[in-house]
Amino acid sequence: MADDDDNIRQVIRTFLASDGYQVEDFPTGDLLLERFVQEECDLVILDVMMPGTDGFTICTQLRERSTVPIIMLTARDSENDYAMGLGLGSDDYITKPFSAMSLLMRVRAIFRRIDFERLKHTSSPPETVTVGRLTLDLGGHHVLKDGAPMALTPTEYELLKYLLLHVGQAVSREELLNQVWGYETAVETRATDDTVRRLRQKLGGGGVVIAAVWGYGFRLEEESQ
Repeated sequence: MADDDDNIRQVIRTFLASDGYQVEDFPTGDLLLERFVQEECDLVILDVMMPGTDGFTICTQLRERSTVPIIMLTARDSENDYAMGLGLGSDDYITKPFSAMSLLMRVRAIFRRIDFERLKHTSSPPETVTVGRLTLDLGGHHVLKDGAPMALTPTEYELLKYLLLHVGQAVSREELLNQVWGYETAVETRATDDTVRRLRQKLGGGGVVIAAVWGYGFRLEEESQ
């Protein structure tokens, strides 16, 4: 975790440690990135406004070398900041002031999803699903476009996988938040919409589209010829 506010770092570190997580915290993103290069961690919580390199740039640099889940934590709450954070590949975006319990629930949800996927891959035989020019390889835990693996973050993969497994069906935002992010109740977040936006950019030429279902959610469809 990186945040230049000593009090916030202490609160997060104490709260997560009390739930059994091992936490290393840094006052700048540069120090976090330096430590990450030495040894990758399982999840990053990253502030935006810090001395030295800003959090958006650190997020980009992390994404260039890893698909580690990233939660952006910042006092900046404009539409552009929110969209930029998720657009750069973060998995969620929480604005200050925040509830420590809300942050803990989101961290738990990410690790539940990761644990579930690991268990499923050890207990189920490899399966593939092909839609358009995409092939979902459940055994390999990736999606192929024209036979080549797509560069997807863990959240992008989980969302695309869920839509591919429900091709042609309208899926609500609430269902995606539950199935992909692991949120049991309604959470005020635009993570679903921004993750879909990133996927649409990566799906170009894949023979499928993610259509919006107004006021409800999304539906993955094969492109008409």
